[in-house]
Amino acid sequence: MILKGRVWKFGRDIDTDAIIPARYLNTSDPNELAKHVMEDADSEFPSKVRTGDIIIADANFGCGSSREHAPIAIKAAGIQAVVAKSFARIFYRNAFNIGLPIFESADASKIAEGDEIEIDADKGVIKNLTKGDTYNANPIPPFMQELISAGGLIEWTKKRLQQNAS
Repeated sequence: MILKGRVWKFGRDIDTDAIIPARYLNTSDPNELAKHVMEDADSEFPSKVRTGDIIIADANFGCGSSREHAPIAIKAAGIQAVVAKSFARIFYRNAFNIGLPIFESADASKIAEGDEIEIDADKGVIKNLTKGDTYNANPIPPFMQELISAGGLIEWTKKRLQQNAS
């Protein structure tokens, strides 16, 4: 799987309340959540982000509460992947469960906002097309790629059940 997009950059310890503020948790509609994604970290972000963009962050992205709304809001906003030095454990699991590709890379801080990057999920290679640099990331294991391709754990399970019923 190859992902290519423009970068939006955030710092360390971006918690789930910065990703989708608690005041919007009265809905589980992905499109409504997308309208408010990252607005407490950057109030203009929801109007600036475009389908296919990629978030780059420092360490501990997605810390805080275990709300599944956070990766849902990111994915619904059209962000195709998140690259960070590290992720909070529950965010990591929730992201794969809803089919959002995430990558851990010690080199995340070398990528600047506005850069265009290309991620090879199989090899764990990030190419900075703007700067001409290459960085390493942890590749996504094949099973996790299956989850992403299916659209998340629920869709993957539905497909498996259909296959077994045939």
